[in-house]
Amino acid sequence: MAKKAWMERNKRKAETVKKYAAIRAELKAKRDYIGLAKLPRDASPTRLVNRCASSGRRHGYLRKFNVSRLTFREAALNGLIPGVVKASW
Repeated sequence: MAKKAWMERNKRKAETVKKYAAIRAELKAKRDYIGLAKLPRDASPTRLVNRCASSGRRHGYLRKFNVSRLTFREAALNGLIPGVVKASW
């Protein structure tokens, strides 16, 4: 499991991105790159990291289910994800 600090840091970055989204869009439309550079670093959406909702893991993230591959496998085998069954042929 990821440290709580990493998960909290990502939440803070998400709030900062949301706060500056309108300003960034306006500056980009004007092509004011000097103004963009003056905004905080964490205001850029590329600084956000996709993390698993339950474990906080960042690698092996499945966007469709918002969890990591390990959490997905556990939940699928326990029948917690509707419509997902183990393949057999």
